[in-house]
Amino acid sequence: MNNRYIGALLISPFFIFIFLGGNYLAVFIMLISLIGIHEYFNAIKAKGFKPLFLISYVATVIYYVLLLFNRNGEHIGSFLVILTLVLLCIPVINIKFTFVDSALSLLAVLYVCIFFSFIPLINFKVGGNLLVWLVFITSWGCDVVAYYCGRAFGKRKLCPKVSPKKTIEGSIGGALGAAIITLLFGIFMEGKFHIMGLAHYAIIGLLCGVVSQFGDLVASSIKRYVGIKDYSHLIPGHGGILDRFDSIIFSSVVIYYYLTIIVNI
Repeated sequence: MNNRYIGALLISPFFIFIFLGGNYLAVFIMLISLIGIHEYFNAIKAKGFKPLFLISYVATVIYYVLLLFNRNGEHIGSFLVILTLVLLCIPVINIKFTFVDSALSLLAVLYVCIFFSFIPLINFKVGGNLLVWLVFITSWGCDVVAYYCGRAFGKRKLCPKVSPKKTIEGSIGGALGAAIITLLFGIFMEGKFHIMGLAHYAIIGLLCGVVSQFGDLVASSIKRYVGIKDYSHLIPGHGGILDRFDSIIFSSVVIYYYLTIIVNI
């Protein structure tokens, strides 16, 4: 069987937890985050950095415990301030670590743990069991359309030093495709439920069509810097957790704050 199909089977439990939602989804995302942080740390260790594994893992668990009791994300700012304070003290206590190691460890928690947490945070919102699917529709819709537009029309490279295969034409097609696909999803959803106006779906799709590509490029830039192709081989044909969900976690941030600030959900 093709490795990508095997990988798709391994990813399938993710969707079961999305259907279950609530605390089940939050705990599952916590486990995914821990794996993602481990992948990130293994990558940066290749450059001689000494990430603070234990503190980052413990901080991730604490963050998700807080999330279960505070479902609106208001604890994020305080959590990051306290974690920053703790991490900055470590190079003083143990001089084998530097402030760079502390900064990279903080980035791991922010980039992986907190960005991933916006998936359950969206799910916790009113109508969130439906709106959470926007995270995947926008990201993967953009990926698919960008791929085919790039193959058909791609002439000019988008970021050749970061991701040589991506083209400007594919990128534009992916963003527009995500907007159209998300709008179609909105038409279907609003025919049965009344959550928000159709224009919001199109705007979310377009924003995520742009931002999700940055998520992909950010992951590629990190991998290129440390000299690896994939973060891990956890998912056959797809790489690691951060390879498969690099664009999704960026989209989840945009969707959460758009729903919170613009739609006021």
